[in-house]
Amino acid sequence: MTRRFALIAAAGFLLASPITANDSEAEISIGGITLKPSTDLRLLSEDLFLSQEKVTVDYVFENPTDRSITTTIAFPMPGQPRGMLDTHYAYYEESQDWSGFGFATRVDGQPVRLLQYDRAMIGDRDVTEEVIANGFPVYWTASEQGNPFANISQARLDDAIGNGLATSSDPQFEGSVVPTWEGVTYFVREQVFPPRSKIRVSHEYTPMLGGSVGGALYPQYRNIGPDSSLSDYQERYCVDDYFLAGVDRRLANASGDENTQVYMMETWLGYVLSSGANWNGPIERFRLVVDKGSTDNLVSFCMNGVKKIGPTRFEVVKTNFEPTRDLDILIVKFETYPD
Repeated sequence: MTRRFALIAAAGFLLASPITANDSEAEISIGGITLKPSTDLRLLSEDLFLSQEKVTVDYVFENPTDRSITTTIAFPMPGQPRGMLDTHYAYYEESQDWSGFGFATRVDGQPVRLLQYDRAMIGDRDVTEEVIANGFPVYWTASEQGNPFANISQARLDDAIGNGLATSSDPQFEGSVVPTWEGVTYFVREQVFPPRSKIRVSHEYTPMLGGSVGGALYPQYRNIGPDSSLSDYQERYCVDDYFLAGVDRRLANASGDENTQVYMMETWLGYVLSSGANWNGPIERFRLVVDKGSTDNLVSFCMNGVKKIGPTRFEVVKTNFEPTRDLDILIVKFETYPD
């Protein structure tokens, strides 16, 4: 069973006004690479480093066979718009342009170039050619201007519904007729794995953080029950009583200055850990390092076997690891301002 875990850590969101949970923006969770399914390649190790400033992930793959294997390495971005609707209201109106997303990829230490492909996907099914052949865009939004089914003839609309490209039953769009596909960007390259070889593949990028000024962790806003906001924190970030006691201590204004007030800000960092396992067997050795960045604040995330390895860093090491959930990290920072 996953043990709840909370440690002192850092955060970084500027205070606009205290206790405004609606003044928030969710993180865009991005993960590591996926492979075109290969039952021969083995993932010997995955070394993952997460901080507010940087994410790095290093893989070591092994081709244990006597033949060369060529496969596609892909770095998929979140599908749009459904994969982005919870991040910010703007994604109802516009799509995220990933062409400027800055990350570096190396194979055995040498920089490599990835190609960008934009595809229309219904689950795992690629319907790009069908979408384009019908004159529809790969990327769309829920706005009247961005929805390709908002202003078309009834005949074309009926045809799109009939061939499975449109739906009126998606609860996220409240009965509007919208596309069934998602626009998905893949950054890909063909990689050759020679016989009996080991190859290191590395990615580095700046995470797309979310956060909130204030939040439901203030003592006066905590409520109890299965539908409470606190239960959401407990489920997603494994917030426990130790973590909440740390929040309360810091909010109590240890300085004793009656003319100041302590406020709290949250930063959210997500990483897609559970997908992409298209190799032979579990990850033989998995290592996670979370860097808190400071000793003044609090962090909470769901993972067992955590140990401190430095003033700001915490480590998890697992063998024969098969992730069953994605990783969500809550980082809280406290600032003192004149009252």
